[in-house]
Amino acid sequence: MNKMTQEDLNGPRVLVDFWASWCGPCKMMKPRMEKFAEEQSEVEVVFVNVDQETELAQKYGIRSIPTTVYMENGEVKGKKIGNLSDAQIKELAQV
Repeated sequence: MNKMTQEDLNGPRVLVDFWASWCGPCKMMKPRMEKFAEEQSEVEVVFVNVDQETELAQKYGIRSIPTTVYMENGEVKGKKIGNLSDAQIKELAQV
């Protein structure tokens, strides 16, 4: 897989899931994020593995995972740490 860059996060509306393969709560949240991505087309969902994308994780101050960041045009509009419910994902992404 190619390395992610800031360009991957610069869409009009992007929900970024910062995760790691060894993180139990991350594994529980991934299906909810994938379901959210399938159910709507307004917000792009991007998964960032913090072990592989350390520069992006540092740039966004990711200290705990899972952390979900909602961005519009590259600007952070919201950030939540922890395993989110479907309703919390929708609330963060403003849909």
